[in-house]
Amino acid sequence: MMNGMKRGMKLSPGRAALVLAALALAAAPFWAQTPATTAATAAQRDSSYIDAQGTAHVTRVVPLPTTVSAQARKFLARRTSDANAPQSLAARRSGTDRWQAGAGAAFKAVYPVDVAAATVAGVPVRLITPLTIPAAKRGRLLINLHGGGFNSDSGSLTETIPVAYMTQTRVVAVLYRLAPEHPFPAAVDDAVAVYRAELKTHRAQDMAIYGTSAGAILTGEVAVKLKQLGLPLPGALGIFSGFGDFSQNGDSRSLYALNGLSGHLDPPTPGPDQPKDSPGYAGKTNPRDPVLSPVYADLHGLPPALFITSERDMLLSGTTILHRAFLNAGDDAHLIVFEGLPHAFWNDVSLPESKEADQDMSNFFDRYVGRRK
Repeated sequence: MMNGMKRGMKLSPGRAALVLAALALAAAPFWAQTPATTAATAAQRDSSYIDAQGTAHVTRVVPLPTTVSAQARKFLARRTSDANAPQSLAARRSGTDRWQAGAGAAFKAVYPVDVAAATVAGVPVRLITPLTIPAAKRGRLLINLHGGGFNSDSGSLTETIPVAYMTQTRVVAVLYRLAPEHPFPAAVDDAVAVYRAELKTHRAQDMAIYGTSAGAILTGEVAVKLKQLGLPLPGALGIFSGFGDFSQNGDSRSLYALNGLSGHLDPPTPGPDQPKDSPGYAGKTNPRDPVLSPVYADLHGLPPALFITSERDMLLSGTTILHRAFLNAGDDAHLIVFEGLPHAFWNDVSLPESKEADQDMSNFFDRYVGRRK
């Protein structure tokens, strides 16, 4: 995040006002005004000022984009309070579990697959199996590392069901140990253990590792760890809205909350990137450790990788910075940025853009997984 910046924002149907101001302003903060006054002021102002320290003081009116689907426009027009609503870890986990179950059922209704629980190398997993697998794809396997801020499961169904269906390939979702009870490198170790076990029955080039959000971060970490261990690398990687540097904050952290331009956003702070939705993951590890933060690792020779993010993604910066690191290392790295949508929007089955993103992921895996080297 950019030092000294703070965001205030109110949404009205069809319009969103993004307000950035310095923390040290002596005047009463803009967002302390009444909602009606705030909305009126935001509608009348469109200005920017850069102070001597480089901090931006910005007011912008951002119309609802006409470039996205009707479903996405409705999604973006939803009102979310900017008020801070602290949540206990237990409440976060139980709420995420309820949401994941409901969203998973919605995805399964659209993309019929079989879902089962199992254990691989002592690690609990979900097995997502297409109803039909062509003979040419029976040796393939996709390994999913779910999102959820490293402390809950926000993706072992929503990130796997559509991809398994579209690729006609079995997916193993790793239910890795969660922070803060199990900080880094516990999740990396669990993912590596599952990969090692699957290497006994699969060729490395017949597998891919992928994830969203925390799972995207973990995918980069696992890839670096596999290279350090000298293990054969998978055929492809999928890094969907993540980052690769815990030592500093990306610019998009100062602009967007979880839902993009709506919802509470804490004032940015200097120092290591320890987002409040995933406290304790890095533990006492040096934030520039090359496994924790792959941008500091030797990335040369990693598998072809697909990076996906979106214009209002809080991890837009992190995703694109890691993509550039792959490119600078000489790797085959691809980047897709969706217009106007927030973090991990593909978890919403109702959006046409979600289907498009899942198809992009699936097409990439079909292109690279199982390819002869």
